[in-house]
Amino acid sequence: FSMPQTLAQKILQAHTDTPVEQDGQIVQCRVSAVLANDITGPLAIKSFHGMGAERVFNRDRVILVMDHFTPQKDIDSANQVLISRKFAKQSARCRQFASKYDITHFYDVGKMGIEHALLPEQGIVKAGQVIIGADSHTCTYGGIGAFATGMGSTDIAAGMALGETWLKVPPTIRVTITGSMPKWLRGKDLMLMLIGAIGVDGALYKALEFAGPVVDNLSVEGRLCMANMAIEAGAKVGLFAVDVKTRAFCAEHKRPGVTDDLAADPGALYEREVDINVTGKEPVVACPHLPSNVRPVSEVRR
Repeated sequence: FSMPQTLAQKILQAHTDTPVEQDGQIVQCRVSAVLANDITGPLAIKSFHGMGAERVFNRDRVILVMDHFTPQKDIDSANQVLISRKFAKQSARCRQFASKYDITHFYDVGKMGIEHALLPEQGIVKAGQVIIGADSHTCTYGGIGAFATGMGSTDIAAGMALGETWLKVPPTIRVTITGSMPKWLRGKDLMLMLIGAIGVDGALYKALEFAGPVVDNLSVEGRLCMANMAIEAGAKVGLFAVDVKTRAFCAEHKRPGVTDDLAADPGALYEREVDINVTGKEPVVACPHLPSNVRPVSEVRR
């Protein structure tokens, strides 16, 4: 494609037949994976059947993780939707759906865990993919260079049935992190510093693209942590370029096929650029009642 593209544009371009030419453009994208959990899954399943779907688009690419209420602490948790009492048999509905459609990646008691840690660790998601999930923190997988974003359960139902979805190409904020990384600073601190600078709506329906020498040296786990919190700034996705660390992580976690780097094109146009220098910075804490209420630890130590 002739026009220099941001990382978000480049990944979306690989999953649509429509030329990605500008921010705000609506594109129909093929999805690599569709995720739901034991809260959002039953709502998606209800919509799936309500739209008359008879099969999932690919049993290997629909993922159900019993996360929030599994194992159940009591009968109510096992049999009812705690966020909406009118839907009965919360976990059972997911189990029945997984059995009926022979879902490969169904994680129940004994195999389940925190979904956004589980999927990268199990090699279910990888760099360059487009992943939609019925959970706002699906953006976690941007830490390994995937365009991953949260959606409502009805959109997830359509994704389960069709294997595609529409997306509005998000404008991108480029975040460059430089300086000498202090000993006790981690990815969490870097992300809180950014949110403190731009606010909880500072990246509303935008892509956050992270770069700079500090990012290059950050562990993949640190990148995943930062991408997980992109939604706390209102972002659609949080993205890190695919590099040697990404490839090594994927290879160690059952995804050895990631062989190429993936980054924004030189000359790509950004809506905004934010620079953060971490030299001499101390760890930070988000105080009540917003993630943007960020303070250095020295101010809250008492």
